[in-house]
Amino acid sequence: MEKYDINDPTDLDIMRSDFDYISAHEWEEYIEWAEDKNMGYKNINALKGALRKAGISKYLSPKMIRWCLNLVDQLEEAKEASSKELEDE
Repeated sequence: MEKYDINDPTDLDIMRSDFDYISAHEWEEYIEWAEDKNMGYKNINALKGALRKAGISKYLSPKMIRWCLNLVDQLEEAKEASSKELEDE
């Protein structure tokens, strides 16, 4: 994940755009993956909050957006790793 500065308006606009690009269906998939990977109660609740605000990032704090995008990156890496394991078998 890129290191975003939540105090930089440009970075904040990029983060909001990235967040809004993720659909509610994709957020549901991320929540399922997080529950399967036992990512923790707080992380799963953050993703559920993101699901409720899917497409409307203006109602979330910059810290929450950065946290959710970081979780998405972690889940994407886990998906890639599991798909590589399946290909190797």
